[in-house]
Amino acid sequence: MNSEILGLVLMFVLTLAIALPLGRYIGKIFNYEKTWLDKIFNPIDKLFFKLSGINESQEMNWKQHLVVLLSINATWFLLSMIVLTNMAWLPLNPDRNPSMSGDLAFNTAISFICNTNLQHYSGESGMSYFGQLMLMLWQFLSAGTGIAIAAVLFVAMKERTTDKLGNFYSYFVRSCTRILFPISVVVAIILASNGMPMTFEGKDTMTTLQGDTVQVSRGPVAAFTAIKHLGTNGGGFFGANSAHPFENPNYFTNIVEMVTQMLIPFALIFALGYILRRKKLSWVIFGVMTIGFMLLVVPTIISEMNGNPAIARMGISQNLGSTEGKEIRFGTPASAYWSIATTVISTGSVNSMHDSFTPLSGMNQMLAMMINAFYGGCGVGMLNFYVFIILAVFISGLMVGRTPEFLGKKIEAKEMKIAMLIALLHPFLILVSTAISSYLYTHNPAEYAGWLSNPNNHGFSQMLYEFTSSSANNGSGFEGLGDNTPFWNITCGIVMLLGRFIPIIGPVAIAGTLANKKYTPESNGTLKTDTMTFGLMVFAVIAIVTALSFFPALALGPIAEYFLL
Repeated sequence: MNSEILGLVLMFVLTLAIALPLGRYIGKIFNYEKTWLDKIFNPIDKLFFKLSGINESQEMNWKQHLVVLLSINATWFLLSMIVLTNMAWLPLNPDRNPSMSGDLAFNTAISFICNTNLQHYSGESGMSYFGQLMLMLWQFLSAGTGIAIAAVLFVAMKERTTDKLGNFYSYFVRSCTRILFPISVVVAIILASNGMPMTFEGKDTMTTLQGDTVQVSRGPVAAFTAIKHLGTNGGGFFGANSAHPFENPNYFTNIVEMVTQMLIPFALIFALGYILRRKKLSWVIFGVMTIGFMLLVVPTIISEMNGNPAIARMGISQNLGSTEGKEIRFGTPASAYWSIATTVISTGSVNSMHDSFTPLSGMNQMLAMMINAFYGGCGVGMLNFYVFIILAVFISGLMVGRTPEFLGKKIEAKEMKIAMLIALLHPFLILVSTAISSYLYTHNPAEYAGWLSNPNNHGFSQMLYEFTSSSANNGSGFEGLGDNTPFWNITCGIVMLLGRFIPIIGPVAIAGTLANKKYTPESNGTLKTDTMTFGLMVFAVIAIVTALSFFPALALGPIAEYFLL
Protein backbone atom coordinates (compact mmCIF):
# COMPACT_ATOMS: atom_id res chain seq x y z
CA MET A 1 0.00 0.00 0.00
CA ASN A 2 2.88 2.40 0.72
CA SER A 3 4.03 2.26 -2.89
CA GLU A 4 0.45 2.92 -4.04
CA ILE A 5 0.23 6.04 -1.87
CA LEU A 6 3.57 7.21 -3.27
CA GLY A 7 2.05 6.81 -6.72
CA LEU A 8 -0.75 9.21 -5.78
CA VAL A 9 1.72 11.74 -4.41
CA LEU A 10 3.68 11.44 -7.66
CA MET A 11 0.55 12.18 -9.71
CA PHE A 12 -0.24 15.34 -7.75
CA VAL A 13 3.34 16.66 -7.65
CA LEU A 14 3.88 15.91 -11.34
CA THR A 15 0.68 17.76 -12.25
CA LEU A 16 1.75 20.80 -10.22
CA ALA A 17 5.26 20.76 -11.68
CA ILE A 18 3.91 20.86 -15.25
CA ALA A 19 1.07 23.29 -14.43
CA LEU A 20 3.37 26.05 -13.16
CA PRO A 21 5.17 26.71 -16.48
CA LEU A 22 1.97 25.94 -18.42
CA GLY A 23 0.13 28.59 -16.41
CA ARG A 24 2.79 31.14 -17.32
CA TYR A 25 2.48 30.08 -20.98
CA ILE A 26 -1.32 30.45 -20.91
CA GLY A 27 -0.92 33.87 -19.30
CA LYS A 28 1.36 34.94 -22.15
CA ILE A 29 -1.17 33.70 -24.71
CA PHE A 30 -3.96 35.87 -23.31
CA ASN A 31 -1.63 38.83 -22.75
CA TYR A 32 -0.68 38.44 -26.44
CA GLU A 33 2.96 38.16 -25.52
CA LYS A 34 5.36 36.33 -27.79
CA THR A 35 5.56 32.54 -27.38
CA TRP A 36 7.62 29.91 -29.16
CA LEU A 37 4.55 28.45 -30.93
CA ASP A 38 3.54 31.73 -32.58
CA LYS A 39 5.49 31.01 -35.76
CA ILE A 40 3.49 27.83 -36.24
CA PHE A 41 0.02 28.95 -35.20
CA ASN A 42 -0.16 32.63 -36.17
CA PRO A 43 -0.61 31.74 -39.88
CA ILE A 44 -3.20 29.09 -38.97
CA ASP A 45 -5.17 31.53 -36.82
CA LYS A 46 -5.10 34.15 -39.57
CA LEU A 47 -6.40 31.57 -42.04
CA PHE A 48 -9.32 30.73 -39.75
CA PHE A 49 -10.30 34.37 -39.39
CA LYS A 50 -9.85 35.10 -43.10
CA LEU A 51 -12.09 32.20 -44.13
CA SER A 52 -14.73 33.10 -41.55
CA GLY A 53 -14.63 36.83 -42.18
CA ILE A 54 -14.18 37.57 -38.47
CA ASN A 55 -12.20 40.60 -37.32
CA GLU A 56 -10.28 39.17 -34.38
CA SER A 57 -8.94 42.58 -33.35
CA GLN A 58 -12.37 44.08 -32.69
CA GLU A 59 -12.82 44.61 -28.94
CA MET A 60 -15.99 43.33 -27.25
CA ASN A 61 -17.77 44.23 -24.03
CA TRP A 62 -18.95 41.49 -21.69
CA LYS A 63 -22.42 41.31 -23.26
CA GLN A 64 -21.00 40.83 -26.75
CA HIS A 65 -18.74 38.04 -25.47
CA LEU A 66 -21.76 36.19 -24.10
CA VAL A 67 -23.82 36.68 -27.27
CA VAL A 68 -21.03 35.12 -29.34
CA LEU A 69 -20.58 32.26 -26.88
CA LEU A 70 -24.28 31.38 -26.82
CA SER A 71 -24.65 31.73 -30.60
CA ILE A 72 -21.86 29.35 -31.53
CA ASN A 73 -23.01 26.81 -28.94
CA ALA A 74 -26.54 26.90 -30.37
CA THR A 75 -25.07 26.18 -33.81
CA TRP A 76 -23.06 23.25 -32.47
CA PHE A 77 -26.19 21.84 -30.81
CA LEU A 78 -28.16 21.86 -34.05
CA LEU A 79 -25.32 20.22 -35.96
CA SER A 80 -25.00 17.55 -33.27
CA MET A 81 -28.70 16.72 -33.44
CA ILE A 82 -28.50 16.26 -37.21
CA VAL A 83 -25.50 13.91 -37.02
CA LEU A 84 -26.64 11.85 -34.01
CA THR A 85 -30.09 11.18 -35.44
CA ASN A 86 -28.66 10.14 -38.83
CA MET A 87 -25.56 8.08 -37.94
CA ALA A 88 -26.95 4.88 -39.40
CA TRP A 89 -26.51 6.04 -43.01
CA LEU A 90 -23.61 8.47 -42.54
CA PRO A 91 -20.02 7.33 -43.32
CA LEU A 92 -17.49 5.76 -40.91
CA ASN A 93 -19.90 3.22 -39.45
CA PRO A 94 -18.20 -0.15 -40.02
CA ASP A 95 -20.11 -1.82 -37.18
CA ARG A 96 -23.46 -0.53 -38.50
CA ASN A 97 -24.53 1.03 -35.22
CA PRO A 98 -28.01 2.64 -35.29
CA SER A 99 -28.91 6.32 -35.08
CA MET A 100 -30.00 7.80 -31.77
CA SER A 101 -33.58 8.50 -30.79
CA GLY A 102 -34.60 12.14 -30.55
CA ASP A 103 -34.53 12.34 -26.74
CA LEU A 104 -31.17 10.55 -26.47
CA ALA A 105 -29.67 12.75 -29.19
CA PHE A 106 -31.01 15.82 -27.34
CA ASN A 107 -29.28 14.69 -24.14
CA THR A 108 -26.02 13.73 -25.86
CA ALA A 109 -25.77 16.91 -27.95
CA ILE A 110 -26.28 19.15 -24.93
CA SER A 111 -23.96 16.98 -22.88
CA PHE A 112 -20.98 17.36 -25.18
CA ILE A 113 -21.36 21.03 -26.09
CA CYS A 114 -21.72 21.77 -22.37
CA ASN A 115 -18.45 19.97 -21.54
CA THR A 116 -20.46 17.53 -19.40
CA ASN A 117 -20.23 14.35 -21.46
CA LEU A 118 -22.94 12.57 -19.52
CA GLN A 119 -23.55 9.39 -21.49
CA HIS A 120 -26.85 7.55 -21.51
CA TYR A 121 -25.49 5.18 -24.15
CA SER A 122 -22.55 2.81 -24.53
CA GLY A 123 -20.00 3.94 -27.09
CA GLU A 124 -19.37 0.48 -28.55
CA SER A 125 -22.96 0.02 -29.68
CA GLY A 126 -24.42 3.51 -29.53
CA MET A 127 -22.06 5.53 -31.74
CA SER A 128 -20.53 5.30 -35.20
CA TYR A 129 -16.95 6.46 -35.72
CA PHE A 130 -18.32 9.53 -37.46
CA GLY A 131 -20.40 10.30 -34.38
CA GLN A 132 -17.40 9.71 -32.12
CA LEU A 133 -15.28 12.11 -34.19
CA MET A 134 -17.97 14.75 -33.98
CA LEU A 135 -18.11 14.36 -30.21
CA MET A 136 -14.32 14.53 -30.10
CA LEU A 137 -14.54 17.86 -31.95
CA TRP A 138 -16.97 19.19 -29.34
CA GLN A 139 -14.55 18.09 -26.63
CA PHE A 140 -12.03 20.50 -28.15
CA LEU A 141 -14.53 23.28 -28.72
CA SER A 142 -16.36 23.10 -25.38
CA ALA A 143 -13.03 23.14 -23.54
CA GLY A 144 -11.85 26.02 -25.72
CA THR A 145 -15.04 27.89 -24.86
CA GLY A 146 -14.40 27.46 -21.14
CA ILE A 147 -10.78 28.62 -21.39
CA ALA A 148 -11.78 31.59 -23.58
CA ILE A 149 -14.44 32.78 -21.13
CA ALA A 150 -11.91 32.42 -18.31
CA ALA A 151 -9.64 34.72 -20.32
CA VAL A 152 -12.47 37.27 -20.48
CA LEU A 153 -12.81 37.05 -16.69
CA PHE A 154 -9.06 37.46 -16.15
CA VAL A 155 -8.87 40.49 -18.46
CA ALA A 156 -11.88 42.07 -16.71
CA MET A 157 -10.17 41.60 -13.36
CA LYS A 158 -6.93 43.05 -14.73
CA GLU A 159 -8.29 46.22 -16.33
CA ARG A 160 -8.75 49.33 -14.20
CA THR A 161 -11.68 51.03 -15.94
CA THR A 162 -12.91 49.78 -19.31
CA ASP A 163 -15.80 48.10 -21.07
CA LYS A 164 -13.53 46.50 -23.71
CA LEU A 165 -12.44 42.99 -22.77
CA GLY A 166 -10.71 41.64 -25.85
CA ASN A 167 -12.21 39.47 -28.58
CA PHE A 168 -13.93 36.17 -27.77
CA TYR A 169 -13.14 34.60 -31.14
CA SER A 170 -9.45 35.34 -30.68
CA TYR A 171 -9.36 33.89 -27.17
CA PHE A 172 -11.28 30.84 -28.36
CA VAL A 173 -9.08 30.06 -31.36
CA ARG A 174 -5.89 30.64 -29.38
CA SER A 175 -7.16 28.29 -26.65
CA CYS A 176 -7.74 25.53 -29.19
CA THR A 177 -4.66 25.93 -31.38
CA ARG A 178 -2.02 26.89 -28.81
CA ILE A 179 -3.15 24.95 -25.72
CA LEU A 180 -5.54 22.07 -26.40
CA PHE A 181 -4.33 20.84 -29.79
CA PRO A 182 -0.54 20.54 -29.22
CA ILE A 183 -0.85 19.00 -25.74
CA SER A 184 -3.53 16.53 -26.83
CA VAL A 185 -1.33 15.38 -29.74
CA VAL A 186 1.52 14.62 -27.34
CA VAL A 187 -0.80 12.79 -24.93
CA ALA A 188 -2.42 10.80 -27.75
CA ILE A 189 0.99 9.65 -29.00
CA ILE A 190 1.95 8.51 -25.50
CA LEU A 191 -1.32 6.61 -25.09
CA ALA A 192 -1.15 4.98 -28.54
CA SER A 193 2.43 3.88 -27.93
CA ASN A 194 1.25 2.12 -24.77
CA GLY A 195 -1.28 -0.08 -26.50
CA MET A 196 -4.35 2.12 -26.91
CA PRO A 197 -6.12 1.53 -30.26
CA MET A 198 -5.98 4.20 -32.95
CA THR A 199 -7.74 2.82 -36.00
CA PHE A 200 -10.84 3.28 -38.15
CA GLU A 201 -11.33 -0.43 -38.71
CA GLY A 202 -14.40 -2.13 -37.24
CA LYS A 203 -14.64 -4.85 -34.61
CA ASP A 204 -11.85 -7.39 -34.51
CA THR A 205 -12.41 -11.12 -34.08
CA MET A 206 -10.36 -12.51 -31.20
CA THR A 207 -10.05 -15.90 -29.50
CA THR A 208 -10.03 -15.94 -25.70
CA LEU A 209 -7.89 -18.21 -23.49
CA GLN A 210 -10.97 -20.42 -23.11
CA GLY A 211 -11.17 -20.80 -26.87
CA ASP A 212 -14.27 -18.62 -27.32
CA THR A 213 -14.53 -16.32 -30.33
CA VAL A 214 -15.53 -12.74 -29.50
CA GLN A 215 -16.01 -9.50 -31.41
CA VAL A 216 -13.94 -6.73 -29.79
CA SER A 217 -14.74 -3.08 -30.46
CA ARG A 218 -11.96 -0.63 -31.23
CA GLY A 219 -11.53 2.70 -33.04
CA PRO A 220 -9.66 6.02 -32.81
CA VAL A 221 -9.50 5.68 -29.02
CA ALA A 222 -6.13 7.33 -28.27
CA ALA A 223 -7.06 10.68 -29.84
CA PHE A 224 -10.48 10.64 -28.16
CA THR A 225 -9.06 9.79 -24.73
CA ALA A 226 -6.38 12.49 -24.88
CA ILE A 227 -8.80 15.38 -25.36
CA LYS A 228 -11.46 13.87 -23.10
CA HIS A 229 -9.04 14.35 -20.21
CA LEU A 230 -7.12 17.43 -21.28
CA GLY A 231 -10.37 19.33 -21.88
CA THR A 232 -11.93 17.99 -18.63
CA ASN A 233 -14.64 16.43 -20.79
CA GLY A 234 -14.67 12.83 -19.55
CA GLY A 235 -16.80 11.09 -22.15
CA GLY A 236 -15.75 7.50 -22.70
CA PHE A 237 -15.16 5.96 -26.11
CA PHE A 238 -16.32 2.72 -24.48
CA GLY A 239 -19.14 2.26 -21.99
CA ALA A 240 -16.74 1.37 -19.18
CA ASN A 241 -14.78 4.59 -19.80
CA SER A 242 -11.20 4.50 -18.43
CA ALA A 243 -11.86 1.21 -16.64
CA HIS A 244 -11.78 -0.39 -20.11
CA PRO A 245 -8.36 -1.89 -20.94
CA PHE A 246 -8.39 -0.27 -24.40
CA GLU A 247 -9.09 3.14 -22.86
CA ASN A 248 -6.59 2.76 -20.00
CA PRO A 249 -4.20 -0.14 -20.66
CA ASN A 250 -1.87 0.01 -17.63
CA TYR A 251 -0.75 1.92 -14.53
CA PHE A 252 1.45 4.24 -16.58
CA THR A 253 -1.45 5.32 -18.80
CA ASN A 254 -3.49 5.74 -15.62
CA ILE A 255 -0.91 8.27 -14.39
CA VAL A 256 -0.85 10.03 -17.78
CA GLU A 257 -4.63 10.33 -17.86
CA MET A 258 -4.80 11.53 -14.26
CA VAL A 259 -2.14 14.20 -14.76
CA THR A 260 -3.72 15.28 -18.04
CA GLN A 261 -7.19 15.85 -16.62
CA MET A 262 -5.92 17.97 -13.70
CA LEU A 263 -3.38 19.92 -15.74
CA ILE A 264 -5.33 22.84 -17.24
CA PRO A 265 -7.48 23.52 -14.12
CA PHE A 266 -4.23 23.81 -12.13
CA ALA A 267 -2.53 25.90 -14.82
CA LEU A 268 -5.38 28.41 -15.14
CA ILE A 269 -4.99 29.33 -11.47
CA PHE A 270 -1.37 30.32 -12.10
CA ALA A 271 -2.31 31.96 -15.42
CA LEU A 272 -4.57 34.26 -13.38
CA GLY A 273 -1.65 35.23 -11.16
CA TYR A 274 0.53 35.92 -14.20
CA ILE A 275 -2.08 38.06 -15.98
CA LEU A 276 -2.94 40.09 -12.87
CA ARG A 277 0.70 40.22 -11.74
CA ARG A 278 -0.55 38.84 -8.43
CA LYS A 279 1.18 35.51 -7.94
CA LYS A 280 0.38 35.52 -4.24
CA LEU A 281 -3.36 35.64 -5.02
CA SER A 282 -3.05 32.61 -7.30
CA TRP A 283 -1.24 30.67 -4.57
CA VAL A 284 -3.96 31.59 -2.05
CA ILE A 285 -6.63 30.33 -4.47
CA PHE A 286 -4.64 27.17 -5.16
CA GLY A 287 -4.17 26.63 -1.42
CA VAL A 288 -7.89 26.91 -0.67
CA MET A 289 -8.77 24.56 -3.50
CA THR A 290 -6.11 22.06 -2.46
CA ILE A 291 -7.28 22.03 1.16
CA GLY A 292 -10.80 21.28 -0.07
CA PHE A 293 -9.51 18.58 -2.41
CA MET A 294 -7.49 16.90 0.36
CA LEU A 295 -10.44 16.97 2.77
CA LEU A 296 -12.37 14.95 0.20
CA VAL A 297 -9.71 12.65 -1.23
CA VAL A 298 -7.95 11.54 1.97
CA PRO A 299 -11.09 10.18 3.72
CA THR A 300 -12.13 8.48 0.48
CA ILE A 301 -8.78 6.72 0.12
CA ILE A 302 -8.86 5.63 3.78
CA SER A 303 -12.45 4.41 3.52
CA GLU A 304 -11.78 2.35 0.39
CA MET A 305 -8.52 0.92 1.75
CA ASN A 306 -10.29 -0.19 4.95
CA GLY A 307 -12.89 -2.08 2.97
CA ASN A 308 -16.62 -2.53 3.38
CA PRO A 309 -17.63 -3.05 7.06
CA ALA A 310 -20.57 -5.26 6.06
CA ILE A 311 -18.17 -7.63 4.28
CA ALA A 312 -15.72 -7.47 7.18
CA ARG A 313 -18.45 -8.67 9.58
CA MET A 314 -18.83 -11.75 7.38
CA GLY A 315 -15.22 -12.66 8.18
CA ILE A 316 -14.01 -12.08 4.62
CA SER A 317 -10.49 -10.69 4.29
CA GLN A 318 -10.14 -7.35 2.49
CA ASN A 319 -6.38 -7.01 2.32
CA LEU A 320 -6.66 -5.05 -0.92
CA GLY A 321 -9.40 -2.81 0.42
CA SER A 322 -12.88 -2.52 -1.06
CA THR A 323 -12.28 -4.00 -4.50
CA GLU A 324 -15.87 -4.24 -5.74
CA GLY A 325 -16.17 -2.32 -9.00
CA LYS A 326 -12.47 -1.52 -9.16
CA GLU A 327 -9.71 -2.51 -11.55
CA ILE A 328 -6.97 -4.54 -9.85
CA ARG A 329 -4.59 -3.13 -12.48
CA PHE A 330 -4.77 0.24 -10.73
CA GLY A 331 -5.49 -0.72 -7.13
CA THR A 332 -7.93 0.62 -4.56
CA PRO A 333 -6.04 3.84 -3.60
CA ALA A 334 -5.55 4.96 -7.22
CA SER A 335 -9.23 4.30 -7.95
CA ALA A 336 -10.29 6.30 -4.88
CA TYR A 337 -7.96 9.18 -5.83
CA TRP A 338 -9.30 9.20 -9.39
CA SER A 339 -12.92 9.23 -8.16
CA ILE A 340 -12.43 12.49 -6.24
CA ALA A 341 -10.12 14.09 -8.81
CA THR A 342 -12.63 13.44 -11.59
CA THR A 343 -15.53 14.91 -9.57
CA VAL A 344 -13.57 17.88 -8.23
CA ILE A 345 -12.12 18.71 -11.66
CA SER A 346 -15.52 18.05 -13.32
CA THR A 347 -13.96 15.69 -15.84
CA GLY A 348 -16.37 12.87 -15.08
CA SER A 349 -14.25 10.05 -16.47
CA VAL A 350 -14.00 6.93 -14.30
CA ASN A 351 -11.52 4.11 -13.85
CA SER A 352 -13.84 2.30 -11.42
CA MET A 353 -17.59 2.19 -10.81
CA HIS A 354 -18.69 4.85 -8.33
CA ASP A 355 -21.87 2.93 -7.60
CA SER A 356 -19.73 0.27 -5.85
CA PHE A 357 -17.85 2.61 -3.51
CA THR A 358 -18.60 2.62 0.21
CA PRO A 359 -21.35 5.10 1.20
CA LEU A 360 -19.17 7.89 2.60
CA SER A 361 -16.89 7.71 -0.44
CA GLY A 362 -19.96 8.17 -2.65
CA MET A 363 -20.92 11.13 -0.48
CA ASN A 364 -17.50 12.70 -1.01
CA GLN A 365 -17.83 12.24 -4.77
CA MET A 366 -21.16 14.05 -4.68
CA LEU A 367 -19.80 16.77 -2.37
CA ALA A 368 -16.99 17.44 -4.84
CA MET A 369 -19.60 18.19 -7.52
CA MET A 370 -21.97 20.00 -5.17
CA ILE A 371 -19.19 22.42 -4.19
CA ASN A 372 -18.11 22.66 -7.84
CA ALA A 373 -15.39 25.22 -7.08
CA PHE A 374 -12.26 23.25 -6.15
CA TYR A 375 -10.15 23.37 -9.35
CA GLY A 376 -13.21 22.76 -11.54
CA GLY A 377 -13.34 22.26 -15.29
CA CYS A 378 -11.50 24.12 -18.04
CA GLY A 379 -12.11 27.78 -17.26
CA VAL A 380 -15.47 27.41 -15.54
CA GLY A 381 -13.85 26.22 -12.31
CA MET A 382 -12.32 29.67 -11.90
CA LEU A 383 -15.68 31.31 -12.68
CA ASN A 384 -17.39 29.31 -9.93
CA PHE A 385 -14.65 30.17 -7.45
CA TYR A 386 -14.90 33.84 -8.46
CA VAL A 387 -18.53 33.90 -7.27
CA PHE A 388 -17.44 32.68 -3.84
CA ILE A 389 -14.68 35.30 -3.75
CA ILE A 390 -17.31 38.01 -4.35
CA LEU A 391 -19.50 36.62 -1.55
CA ALA A 392 -16.52 36.36 0.82
CA VAL A 393 -15.37 39.93 0.04
CA PHE A 394 -18.83 41.30 0.75
CA ILE A 395 -19.27 39.35 4.00
CA SER A 396 -15.74 40.20 5.15
CA GLY A 397 -16.32 43.87 4.43
CA LEU A 398 -19.45 43.87 6.56
CA MET A 399 -17.67 42.06 9.39
CA VAL A 400 -14.78 44.53 9.63
CA GLY A 401 -16.74 47.64 8.73
CA ARG A 402 -14.98 48.33 5.42
CA THR A 403 -16.36 48.96 1.95
CA PRO A 404 -16.35 45.63 0.08
CA GLU A 405 -13.73 45.95 -2.66
CA PHE A 406 -12.00 43.44 -4.89
CA LEU A 407 -9.00 44.46 -6.98
CA GLY A 408 -9.85 48.13 -6.54
CA LYS A 409 -13.54 47.88 -7.50
CA LYS A 410 -16.44 48.38 -5.09
CA ILE A 411 -18.84 45.45 -4.81
CA GLU A 412 -22.39 46.74 -4.53
CA ALA A 413 -25.94 45.39 -4.45
CA LYS A 414 -26.09 44.52 -8.18
CA GLU A 415 -23.01 42.28 -8.03
CA MET A 416 -24.21 40.63 -4.83
CA LYS A 417 -27.62 39.82 -6.28
CA ILE A 418 -26.04 38.14 -9.28
CA ALA A 419 -23.56 36.23 -7.09
CA MET A 420 -26.32 34.96 -4.79
CA LEU A 421 -28.47 33.87 -7.72
CA ILE A 422 -25.56 31.88 -9.18
CA ALA A 423 -24.67 30.38 -5.79
CA LEU A 424 -28.27 29.23 -5.27
CA LEU A 425 -28.91 28.03 -8.82
CA HIS A 426 -26.71 24.95 -8.45
CA PRO A 427 -28.53 23.49 -5.40
CA PHE A 428 -31.87 24.53 -6.88
CA LEU A 429 -31.30 22.52 -10.06
CA ILE A 430 -30.04 19.47 -8.17
CA LEU A 431 -32.57 19.35 -5.34
CA VAL A 432 -35.71 20.23 -7.32
CA SER A 433 -34.87 17.70 -10.05
CA THR A 434 -34.13 14.99 -7.49
CA ALA A 435 -37.38 15.78 -5.67
CA ILE A 436 -39.37 15.41 -8.91
CA SER A 437 -37.75 12.07 -9.77
CA SER A 438 -38.25 10.80 -6.19
CA TYR A 439 -41.92 11.81 -6.29
CA LEU A 440 -42.49 10.01 -9.58
CA TYR A 441 -40.77 6.84 -8.42
CA THR A 442 -42.43 6.59 -5.01
CA HIS A 443 -45.92 7.26 -6.41
CA ASN A 444 -45.64 4.72 -9.21
CA PRO A 445 -42.77 2.28 -8.50
CA ALA A 446 -44.20 -0.33 -10.86
CA GLU A 447 -44.05 1.95 -13.90
CA TYR A 448 -40.59 3.29 -13.03
CA ALA A 449 -39.13 0.04 -11.68
CA GLY A 450 -36.40 0.09 -14.33
CA TRP A 451 -34.96 3.33 -12.96
CA LEU A 452 -33.28 2.00 -9.83
CA SER A 453 -31.21 -1.11 -9.20
CA ASN A 454 -31.43 -0.38 -5.45
CA PRO A 455 -34.84 1.06 -4.46
CA ASN A 456 -33.71 2.31 -1.04
CA ASN A 457 -31.26 4.93 0.29
CA HIS A 458 -28.76 3.91 -2.34
CA GLY A 459 -31.39 4.33 -5.03
CA PHE A 460 -32.00 7.88 -3.82
CA SER A 461 -28.24 8.45 -4.06
CA GLN A 462 -28.29 7.21 -7.65
CA MET A 463 -30.87 9.84 -8.62
CA LEU A 464 -29.20 12.58 -6.55
CA TYR A 465 -25.82 11.77 -8.13
CA GLU A 466 -27.23 11.91 -11.67
CA PHE A 467 -28.63 15.42 -11.26
CA THR A 468 -25.59 16.58 -9.30
CA SER A 469 -23.33 15.37 -12.11
CA SER A 470 -25.56 17.07 -14.70
CA SER A 471 -25.66 20.43 -12.92
CA ALA A 472 -21.91 20.39 -12.20
CA ASN A 473 -21.09 19.68 -15.88
CA ASN A 474 -19.35 16.53 -14.68
CA GLY A 475 -20.90 13.63 -16.55
CA SER A 476 -19.92 10.73 -14.29
CA GLY A 477 -22.67 8.43 -13.04
CA PHE A 478 -23.37 6.24 -10.05
CA GLU A 479 -24.62 3.73 -12.60
CA GLY A 480 -27.23 1.23 -11.58
CA LEU A 481 -29.64 3.88 -12.86
CA GLY A 482 -31.82 3.16 -15.90
CA ASP A 483 -31.16 6.55 -17.41
CA ASN A 484 -31.82 6.07 -21.14
CA THR A 485 -35.48 7.04 -20.92
CA PRO A 486 -37.27 10.19 -22.14
CA PHE A 487 -37.57 11.49 -18.56
CA TRP A 488 -33.88 11.21 -17.72
CA ASN A 489 -32.68 12.27 -21.15
CA ILE A 490 -34.80 15.43 -21.24
CA THR A 491 -34.56 16.50 -17.58
CA CYS A 492 -30.80 15.92 -17.42
CA GLY A 493 -30.42 17.78 -20.72
CA ILE A 494 -32.25 20.81 -19.32
CA VAL A 495 -30.24 20.72 -16.07
CA MET A 496 -26.97 20.46 -18.02
CA LEU A 497 -27.93 23.41 -20.21
CA LEU A 498 -28.86 25.68 -17.29
CA GLY A 499 -25.99 24.42 -15.15
CA ARG A 500 -23.47 25.25 -17.87
CA PHE A 501 -24.46 28.64 -19.20
CA ILE A 502 -26.07 30.56 -16.35
CA PRO A 503 -22.96 30.10 -14.13
CA ILE A 504 -20.94 31.47 -17.07
CA ILE A 505 -23.24 34.43 -17.67
CA GLY A 506 -23.35 35.48 -14.00
CA PRO A 507 -19.61 35.75 -13.20
CA VAL A 508 -18.86 37.40 -16.56
CA ALA A 509 -21.63 39.93 -15.89
CA ILE A 510 -20.15 40.67 -12.45
CA ALA A 511 -16.60 40.97 -13.80
CA GLY A 512 -17.72 43.12 -16.74
CA THR A 513 -19.70 45.44 -14.47
CA LEU A 514 -16.79 45.77 -12.06
CA ALA A 515 -14.35 46.43 -14.91
CA ASN A 516 -16.47 49.40 -15.99
CA LYS A 517 -16.35 50.95 -12.51
CA LYS A 518 -13.89 53.55 -11.29
CA TYR A 519 -10.66 52.03 -10.01
CA THR A 520 -9.74 52.82 -6.41
CA PRO A 521 -6.06 52.32 -5.51
CA GLU A 522 -5.35 50.09 -2.54
CA SER A 523 -4.81 51.81 0.81
CA ASN A 524 -4.39 50.85 4.45
CA GLY A 525 -8.16 50.51 4.65
CA THR A 526 -8.38 48.06 1.76
CA LEU A 527 -9.32 44.47 2.60
CA LYS A 528 -6.41 42.26 1.53
CA THR A 529 -7.58 39.37 -0.62
CA ASP A 530 -4.23 37.68 -1.19
CA THR A 531 -3.75 36.41 2.36
CA MET A 532 -4.48 33.03 3.88
CA THR A 533 -6.88 34.71 6.29
CA PHE A 534 -9.06 35.76 3.37
CA GLY A 535 -8.51 32.35 1.79
CA LEU A 536 -9.93 30.68 4.91
CA MET A 537 -12.88 33.07 4.73
CA VAL A 538 -13.60 31.95 1.17
CA PHE A 539 -13.32 28.33 2.28
CA ALA A 540 -15.75 28.99 5.15
CA VAL A 541 -18.29 30.57 2.77
CA ILE A 542 -18.04 27.57 0.43
CA ALA A 543 -18.45 25.11 3.32
CA ILE A 544 -21.45 26.94 4.82
CA VAL A 545 -23.30 27.35 1.52
CA THR A 546 -22.73 23.69 0.63
CA ALA A 547 -23.70 22.36 4.07
CA LEU A 548 -26.89 24.41 4.27
CA SER A 549 -27.89 23.46 0.75
CA PHE A 550 -27.12 19.76 0.58
CA PHE A 551 -26.87 18.17 4.04
CA PRO A 552 -30.56 17.10 4.17
CA ALA A 553 -30.30 15.38 0.79
CA LEU A 554 -27.04 13.66 1.71
CA ALA A 555 -28.60 12.53 4.99
CA LEU A 556 -31.35 10.75 3.05
CA GLY A 557 -28.83 9.06 0.74
CA PRO A 558 -25.22 8.10 1.53
CA ILE A 559 -25.25 9.06 5.23
CA ALA A 560 -28.35 6.95 5.95
CA GLU A 561 -26.88 4.09 3.92
CA TYR A 562 -23.68 4.26 5.97
CA PHE A 563 -25.55 3.87 9.28
CA LEU A 564 -27.59 1.00 7.86
CA LEU A 565 -24.53 -1.08 6.89
